[in-house]
Amino acid sequence: MEIQDWRTFLVPYNQAVAELLVKFRNIQYEYKNLGTYSPVEQVTGRVKTISSILQKMAKNNIAFEDLEERMSDIAGIRIICQFVEDIDIVVKLIRERKDMEITEETNYISHKKASGYRSYHIIINYPVYTALGTKNVRAEIQIRTLGMNFWSIIEHSLSYKYRGQLPPGVSERLTNAAEAAFNMDQEMSAIRSEILNAQGTFEHQAKVVSDAMNNIQSIYQQSEKIAMREAQETLLELVKENKMDEIRDFSHQLDAIAAHHKIQNLSNQD
Repeated sequence: MEIQDWRTFLVPYNQAVAELLVKFRNIQYEYKNLGTYSPVEQVTGRVKTISSILQKMAKNNIAFEDLEERMSDIAGIRIICQFVEDIDIVVKLIRERKDMEITEETNYISHKKASGYRSYHIIINYPVYTALGTKNVRAEIQIRTLGMNFWSIIEHSLSYKYRGQLPPGVSERLTNAAEAAFNMDQEMSAIRSEILNAQGTFEHQAKVVSDAMNNIQSIYQQSEKIAMREAQETLLELVKENKMDEIRDFSHQLDAIAAHHKIQNLSNQD
């Protein structure tokens, strides 16, 4: 196949990845916009390079005419979660979607690979609307924790270096590292409520301070009669001393000042 033909072939896969990235990142945005914990921590995506496709075709004896049917990971999305429990939540969210069809699920978390690899894989059919009509693109969604993802990246790099034939010593240590990463996930799950509480407190504090600073900037920029530099210095001092109750009171005072002068908070502007 000519290189230009390859580029044309991959167009719907690139479109699928771009659309899926927006959709899954929007899940994260919606949770955080509602002020609730998001089971989606990060979302990445990629389309296999031509070189990677050719290598996999050769390895698995795949003819070009069978490529779309037999290779399910030309388009790939990776969803990273903080906790193992989040993976089940994300899987449920995907199962409930009407804009993609699940054709296969593989749980490498409860049934890890011999190497120690853990992840949850979902193969979907995703409709892409092109100028030439609708095309169903097969894509793979990998869902894993931060620890699982770190291990997988290292394992992939080593496998590439040694062409899949890891030296025994390296292979053994890599398997041990996989278990260590999973044990860490288990420990984090054991204190999940404490972690989420701490993160929630931090995010709430950050929002209160941000709202107060936005008010200061709004008033300062839109009303020359009101000098807000002292207010900013006061806010910074309160933040330095971590006096959250006083910061909240101060923020409410700024809201009242902004309302009195009919000034819109910058954070509420389009």
